[in-house]
Amino acid sequence: MLRLMCIDIVVVDDDPGFRRIATTLLTARGLRVVAESGDGASALAAVREHRPDGLLLDLHLPDLDGLSVARRLTEEDDPPRIVLTSTDKSLWSQEELRRAGIASFVAKDRLFDADLRSLFTRSAP
Repeated sequence: MLRLMCIDIVVVDDDPGFRRIATTLLTARGLRVVAESGDGASALAAVREHRPDGLLLDLHLPDLDGLSVARRLTEEDDPPRIVLTSTDKSLWSQEELRRAGIASFVAKDRLFDADLRSLFTRSAP
């Protein structure tokens, strides 16, 4: 019997409505949201507490921006797979995002259409 691996996600966005929508979309695609955070500091704490497989991370947060959160997490052991999201179109190259530890960028208005499961599945080394 084939069993799908459970993928744990932390959703980070300062807008509670977007967190609710993102959680619904992730859950509908078979991912498990283990925590939600409204700012960078609580996102770092949630990742350290829950050790998720992935982080859906908003770029614009009230304290730290998403790139700063990503950079801090990539300095730690076994960081989650980070998918950055924003209403802004991506202003960074894939190389710049990769250097910050970000696996993918998805515009918020494209989240519904995105293959969320594959975005959070780690590539084989």
